[in-house]
Amino acid sequence: MILLYLCALAFSVLKTLRFPNDWSEAHWMLDYRFGFIKRGLAGEIFGWFFKKNEFNILLLSGGILFLLYTLIFGIAVRETLKRENSVYGIMFFVTFFLSQYIIFSAHLIGYLDHVVFLMTILSIFMIKQKKIFWASVIAAISIFIHEISFFLLLPVSCFALIMNNVENFSKKPVLSVYIIKKLALFLLLPVVAVFSISAYQEISGESYFLTLFNYLKEISFITDKTADSVSSAYTKSFSYYFKEESGHFIQRLLISKATFLYGIPLVFSLWMIFKEFGLKNNIRVFLLLAVIALIPLLLHAVAYDTYRIWSFPFMILFLGFWILSSVSAPRDQEGYKNASTRETVFFMVSFLLITLVPNVLFDGQTERFTIMTRLIMIMPVLMMLYFLKKAPILKG
Repeated sequence: MILLYLCALAFSVLKTLRFPNDWSEAHWMLDYRFGFIKRGLAGEIFGWFFKKNEFNILLLSGGILFLLYTLIFGIAVRETLKRENSVYGIMFFVTFFLSQYIIFSAHLIGYLDHVVFLMTILSIFMIKQKKIFWASVIAAISIFIHEISFFLLLPVSCFALIMNNVENFSKKPVLSVYIIKKLALFLLLPVVAVFSISAYQEISGESYFLTLFNYLKEISFITDKTADSVSSAYTKSFSYYFKEESGHFIQRLLISKATFLYGIPLVFSLWMIFKEFGLKNNIRVFLLLAVIALIPLLLHAVAYDTYRIWSFPFMILFLGFWILSSVSAPRDQEGYKNASTRETVFFMVSFLLITLVPNVLFDGQTERFTIMTRLIMIMPVLMMLYFLKKAPILKG
């Protein structure tokens, strides 16, 4: 099973892994040297410990991505063993390790999304330890690293808080006064951070565009085009991007290429969670997780990188599986060891979509490996899945 996950992870990473591009590098070069700016905290902290150059950014980026992969791999292995090699859990994690989230995380090495998800894992861990205030502090810090945390970190952390404060998982979770107070405590600092940054951007954000642009274009490994786009991203207000991009929201959400290529594996992943945790009798939990997983897609209204945005729900569902597993005892394997024929077909369709169909990448790049090479590389994964399906359940 461990080898299965390693093969799936390696296949996804090797297809698109590269050095950090200048867009990612520019984010680490920016800090508070010219005054407060959104997303400036990561570069500020980086500058405390390292000289800002291309080599150190590469080392930092590689270290962050390695840590993220180590954590998610460890979580997947632990949860699979905890749940006695459930077929639903295994198919869920294989789909995740082959998913577009892993593909884009390798392709966008060095970008701040990875830091945000590391902070999200830490926030959920703190919530599990009943340290709500510290989880709130982590969430607020993450907002200052990248405001995308509002869509990625906060919703799934709230889900963790709700699920970890429900006395009996088998009962439908109700927002009791106690849970509402906990949510208010957790959300106070990050929400204040979000509104503070937003207000600042509306009032004075564009006033220092030229300052940032002139600074970035003097850096040898940052092109003028990237200097311009990054300076705009740091200084344009949220309302500006909403006016520019919201008109494309419905198309990006419902009738884009990604709607099909990403949507089918996402629905399959949701179904695996539904089956693994027996959510037929707790449909409110299932619907709540589904809504939280789709919240990142709201970013289509303010950003144009459609494929990257569609990859985020895979990671949210992964975290949702982890959260549910921590509050749900493993089910009796008898009677649900093998997936149904329909579920197997559903898995194979999702599997082939995420392994054989090339993704649209950034900077005009294309994925490595021909179709024939991909078919050869995924055969060991299918063989190991077949072996695990036929292996007897070991008890005691």
